[in-house]
Amino acid sequence: MAKKAAKKKPAPWAKKDVSALKKSYSSTSNKEIASKLGRTEKAIEQKASRLGLKKSKTYMKKLRSGKK
Repeated sequence: MAKKAAKKKPAPWAKKDVSALKKSYSSTSNKEIASKLGRTEKAIEQKASRLGLKKSKTYMKKLRSGKK
C-alpha cells in the first residue's frame, strides 16, 4: 500500500503579518492580501474569521456594484 503524502504544515503567523491583515482586511480583497503575505486566500479567510475581522460595508457595496 502506498503512503499518503504528508501535508505541509503552514508557517505560523508572524505578529507583523497579523497586524497587516488587521489593517487591510476590511477594504482589500483576500486575493491581494494573500499575495502580499505569501499565503493562500483560504488561510486569509480562516485567520480573519478567527480574529473576528469583517469586510467594510463600503467594500462590500463596491463589490456588488462591480467596481474594483
